[in-house]
Amino acid sequence: MRKSDKTLPEAEVRLTVPFHDVDVMEIVWHGHYAKYFEIARCALLDKVAYNYLEMKASGYAWPIIELKTRYIKPARFGQDILVRARIAEYELRLKIDYLIVDAETGNRLTRGHTVQVAVDLERQELLLTSPPVLLEKLGMLP
Repeated sequence: MRKSDKTLPEAEVRLTVPFHDVDVMEIVWHGHYAKYFEIARCALLDKVAYNYLEMKASGYAWPIIELKTRYIKPARFGQDILVRARIAEYELRLKIDYLIVDAETGNRLTRGHTVQVAVDLERQELLLTSPPVLLEKLGMLP
């Protein structure tokens, strides 16, 4: 991302931690955070009109090649949480940052990021730069 770029898109979803996501101590099992990130990522991609179906229709797949999660405080059964997703990089890859906070207090619970890369579906080749369609969707083309 260049400093001259406009503010990059972000999205936020509100979730209530369901019983089936927690362990015997009523704490969210660590693997479910990837699902929470995915829910927020889908809201973000919908917001820029480039969700997974639109990606496929444009001729590209965007597999996740990296997922990082930092656990700060546990989320618990019945807790309302806000999951924020923000595009952090887009030129060579699509990096999305996440922040999960308690909906009532705003206290940070978890943060992380994912990295996705473009794959040309016709040629089945990994691209070394983001295709113009992503830049267009983000409003980064002149």
